[in-house]
Amino acid sequence: MAQNVNFDLNHPLMEAGLESPVDEEGVHDSFSQLIEEQSQNEGPSDAFELQQLQRRLDEEDRDNVAYLEDEERQGDPLLGERWSSDTMRILSSMPSRTIGRSRGAIISQYYNRTMQLRRRRQSRPAIRDFSRSARPSIRGYGMEADSTDAEGAEASKKERLVNNLQNLSVSDRVGMLRAMPLSVAEKSELRRLALQKEKRTITGSQIPCCSQLKYYIIIGARQSWYSWLSFLHSLQLWQVALKRVSGRFGTGVLSYFLFLKTLLFFNFFLFLVTGAFMVLPQAVHPPVLPEAWRRSFSGLELLTGAGYFSDTVMYYGYYCNYTLSRSCKDDDGGHNVSSSNGTRVDCGLSYNMPLAYFFTIGVSSFITCIILVYSMSKSFGQSFRIDTSHSILAMKVLCSWDFKVIKKTSVKLMSENICTQLKELLAEVNHKDVKKTVGQNLWRAMVHGLAWAICIASTTACVLAVYYFSGHMHQNLQQSSRSVPQNPLSLLALPAVVSLINLLLPGLFNLAAWMEDYDSPSVRTYVAIGRNLMLKVSVLGVLCYHWLGRVATDPKSIGLKCWESFVGQELYRFLLMEFIFTLLDTLFGEFLWRLFSEKVLKRRRKPVFDIARNVLELIYGQTLAWLGVLFTPLLPAVQIFKLLLLFYIKKSSVMMNCQAPRKPYRVSQMTTVFITLLCFPSFLGASVCVTYTMWSLTPSSSCGPFRELKTMFQAGKRWVQALEKDNPNLSWLATAHSYLVENPLFLFVAAGIFLIVIYFHSQVVDGQRKIIGLLQEQIENEGEDKKFLITRLQSIHEQKRTPARRLASQVDSDSECLNVAAAVTQLVVCPLKLWLHTSPSVGNTCCVVCPV
Repeated sequence: MAQNVNFDLNHPLMEAGLESPVDEEGVHDSFSQLIEEQSQNEGPSDAFELQQLQRRLDEEDRDNVAYLEDEERQGDPLLGERWSSDTMRILSSMPSRTIGRSRGAIISQYYNRTMQLRRRRQSRPAIRDFSRSARPSIRGYGMEADSTDAEGAEASKKERLVNNLQNLSVSDRVGMLRAMPLSVAEKSELRRLALQKEKRTITGSQIPCCSQLKYYIIIGARQSWYSWLSFLHSLQLWQVALKRVSGRFGTGVLSYFLFLKTLLFFNFFLFLVTGAFMVLPQAVHPPVLPEAWRRSFSGLELLTGAGYFSDTVMYYGYYCNYTLSRSCKDDDGGHNVSSSNGTRVDCGLSYNMPLAYFFTIGVSSFITCIILVYSMSKSFGQSFRIDTSHSILAMKVLCSWDFKVIKKTSVKLMSENICTQLKELLAEVNHKDVKKTVGQNLWRAMVHGLAWAICIASTTACVLAVYYFSGHMHQNLQQSSRSVPQNPLSLLALPAVVSLINLLLPGLFNLAAWMEDYDSPSVRTYVAIGRNLMLKVSVLGVLCYHWLGRVATDPKSIGLKCWESFVGQELYRFLLMEFIFTLLDTLFGEFLWRLFSEKVLKRRRKPVFDIARNVLELIYGQTLAWLGVLFTPLLPAVQIFKLLLLFYIKKSSVMMNCQAPRKPYRVSQMTTVFITLLCFPSFLGASVCVTYTMWSLTPSSSCGPFRELKTMFQAGKRWVQALEKDNPNLSWLATAHSYLVENPLFLFVAAGIFLIVIYFHSQVVDGQRKIIGLLQEQIENEGEDKKFLITRLQSIHEQKRTPARRLASQVDSDSECLNVAAAVTQLVVCPLKLWLHTSPSVGNTCCVVCPV
């Protein structure tokens, strides 16, 4: 229970600095004291109000609606009770009944007194020293009065409220108006009157020039700050488009576009890092290339990625293996020269390109890993929070509208968004698990097993097809290196086959899901994600074996001088063909199907956006981008361009050709699933392949920054050895490099630490979920306890009132006898009235005795 305190300056809370009305404990204590005083002084009036309400309800019960009372009693035993005056008085003194009527005036007076206290720094008496008339209240505000001066009283109360609001700051005034138990129109009127009075006060008072200048400077700075915040908020990428998608299609389709936006930021970070530390230095200091290596641009390079692009900063083979110098030029051509041992002659500022290439790839991958782990842990905390659908539904209904929105388009978007979210929440609330018989469960298990068998068999067949077709393409490359060169367009065969499999096989997965007939759309989406993930991971595993096991181990058999550039070109072709097939699917699978359904089938039914397939295509493309950073430093730029086009194409296609799901469902954990899949199968697999390439495979001897080295990893080792040779005090750096970089145990330990962090974070979230569940259960039990206590109080009062009724009946019978006797006396005595009035003394006595 809160202790009763007064608003005295000598109170310990005031001495401790607790004089702000925003402090919860101080306000609660002041409320307790005022509530106690009101319960003592105004208890009968409160009970009278509740009795009037009870009498009104009794009259309504007699108007042929008795069945409503029966239903309410069945739902809640407290609703059908008729409370006594004592119970009504106790209920009226409860905080929930008292604060709701007078909280606005109490807070207003407390704010006003606090501001005066800060201004004058004078002591003030306790609130109990004030009379009841000096305590403002809005209990009767807005209600019709029976007296003749009701309008004058209402005007005085409104003026008092306006005076209290005028002395508050803007933020406190807004908070005060929100807390007042008044209608929105009355709050707007009070706010307008307070602002008008404040303006008249400011204009009427003579402000000094310096104070006026200071006032205008503060206002201008505040407006500039708010304008800057609004400008930064408007710079958010695709804000309006995402609201439109969310309002029409719900959170499921929105999660796809949010995930695309996340991938765009990841690629933008990679592009900045590789461009600043690898591409830009090499572009400023281009290497000397023989004339025979220079090729003309024919336009076919945009599809194959070979030809003219092979001798540019786009691929690994263009980068030099020496230290770039700032001012070392030879006398003949003015090009940068290198020393005989393969390093650049140091003539000022130098830049070690092999070392920069190695550490840029390593550091960017490490930072990306940290960002992914942080995003995943944060997403876990946001999506797995405890929120029942009923509580969220109440919050969405009562607190979701933003009253600052005034534009018609924004109002329409917000209303559509709230409507769609309410549909999703209602679908989750109304969802009921239907109990099925043993035969039905057995039949569903057989159907699920058959569907998974079909999916696994088809995935295995496609993976084998990719494996044998890639081997066939490798043999063709070997034959073409010995005889006539093959057509460059034949290099697109393997990417086209893989993209076609990724396009057609998800349709078979959807057919299997239709056979299974899942009750929950979210479960169906997660199952589709798992099947598409199985396909994508298997295909990428075969392709990585093809590139790193066939091409990289024996590049001379297919006539390659720089196998790293060839792998980079392959990744570029795969990324480009995946984008082309996505456009074809958007055109034929969504646009033409909508036209066919409307024109031929005469149906308005449109296709539903396939979230699982589209999301796995994004993860597949991002995995290719992470794999290709080592071989194609500019591949993140290609991925950025592709994602930008894909967003606008998919958004237009969704708005024109797709319809919302027939069964609305809320996907609170789908974004977390997407980030998890992006971290573990995608980034982890790409990091393993890149690490294997840098630690185990032998680089090409005629191209790239790691030529003439056994592994790419030796570039860092040579640099550390050179530093130790030049400066023996840096021997600790060589030791740290050998233990932290050369030893792969460090990578496993770091990965283990990340996994432990994620595990502990998930456990903490799970523990919080359990604690919140227990607290919710305790709140429900507290409510049941209150109902039980009120019911017991009413029963005890009824037991005590029964003897009092008997005594009252006896008193009523005695009083009735007395009334009869008085009537008889009146009949006897009143005829003597004329005679008694002759004597003044006796007349006065008669006036007292006689009822006349």
